[in-house]
Amino acid sequence: MPRVAPAVHPAFDLPDTDAPLRQRVAEAVVDQIRQGRIGVGDPLPSTRVLAAELGVSRGCVVDAYDELCASGFAVARAGSGTRVAPGADVAARAHAASHPVVPAAAVTEPDPARRAPVLDLRPGIPDPALISEPEWRRAWRAAAAAPRALGVADPEAHPDLRRALADHLRRTRGLACGADEIVVLPGVAAAIRVLAIAARLRDRDVAFEDPGYLRARRALLGEGARPRPIPVGTDGLDPDTVRETDAAVYCTPAHQYPMGARMPVSHRARLVARAADMGTIVVEDDYDGEFRYDVSALPALRSIDGGRECVAYVGTASKILSPDLRLAWLIPPTPLRSRIAAAVAESGEVACSVTASALARLIESGALSRHLARASRTYRARRAAFVGALGDLERSDVTVTGIEAGLHVVLRFPEGVDDVAIAEAARRLGVETAPLSRYSAGLGGPSGLVCGYARLPESRAAAAAAAIGAALPGGVPFGLP
Repeated sequence: MPRVAPAVHPAFDLPDTDAPLRQRVAEAVVDQIRQGRIGVGDPLPSTRVLAAELGVSRGCVVDAYDELCASGFAVARAGSGTRVAPGADVAARAHAASHPVVPAAAVTEPDPARRAPVLDLRPGIPDPALISEPEWRRAWRAAAAAPRALGVADPEAHPDLRRALADHLRRTRGLACGADEIVVLPGVAAAIRVLAIAARLRDRDVAFEDPGYLRARRALLGEGARPRPIPVGTDGLDPDTVRETDAAVYCTPAHQYPMGARMPVSHRARLVARAADMGTIVVEDDYDGEFRYDVSALPALRSIDGGRECVAYVGTASKILSPDLRLAWLIPPTPLRSRIAAAVAESGEVACSVTASALARLIESGALSRHLARASRTYRARRAAFVGALGDLERSDVTVTGIEAGLHVVLRFPEGVDDVAIAEAARRLGVETAPLSRYSAGLGGPSGLVCGYARLPESRAAAAAAAIGAALPGGVPFGLP
């Protein structure tokens, strides 16, 4: 029997830098491509072989290969392993990197106060660089070739995306719903407006988390509703604070925005039960329910007994892919379904058919599932690096909350601390954050900073934490970015 010689690969050397290990592995592969030792179409070593050669964990090599595929240096196909992608040699010789590189501020900067922010920690923005470019391009090419839709406000529009979402929500959030129950809209604010019209919330009270999501509050106000602030605690919104006079409740149970609390199962069941008894609509904004760390998934309010009758579920592509997509989905309570068509027509909210088609293809091809797995690993690592760096500040007057899920954490300050001034000081030191007090409906809300870590490289976590520490009262400016 003829024998096939095993593939021979050049020796890979890890660069001696302070970058995360998976990025150093990816850099080692790109360096081999740059030197011409491996070429377009050549197979890369198996993850097990390369991990043994470099003396690192196999998971680290898997993450490095994910990064190489996402950046276009490699392609992975079932049955043929991972190979060098067309054009990778040109990119490598041009010294392109497989991951975003945040340049350090010039050391000759004379006045740190004039330095523009170089680390953007504003919350609610994912890292679009984690999206697989080949899969992204394939989805958009297919969407561009699809038949054009009429472009009118119609809840039955985008059937491909609604079918794909029904399967996606069943697998990821445990929601059993049919495609005919899902309405696709251009953003969460649009979904809130449609619900306000369908539920006839004008001139009626809506129990609203405080601090809470500003755009949702503005959407309700724009439709004439009266958001009634409900202070949130460590378990999020307390169901017992909902009144019989509240026509609706707005909440973010998976990861309260912005405080970060996760509503426990007991609160979820009680909220649904009270809403059902009082005839109140619960608006469940599941804006980043796909991302959770070191904790088990909790059931969506919509999936709890009685939830179909009183819970309006709202999801979005803004946190899992990019805010640029401007896509959200709404599953209204059963009693409101007959009014939704009229509400959509009245609001005039139309989602882009090409964008909807592209997202449908990302879901159907499995690209979205692969992206979520890849992004979750990256965000978990970035969260750990940032939270660890914040712990090094050793400030007894600052606590970090909301670390179990989502894409941001909250730094809580003592009552009376001017978080707007601290945020401005941090901005002058090169770090953009959001003051917690600005999410409150009135004066006297909690003080702190809301910090998104989705786009914060692990290698810059210490610098970001140091800048924040220097911005705090009595802070010492060390290790600034």
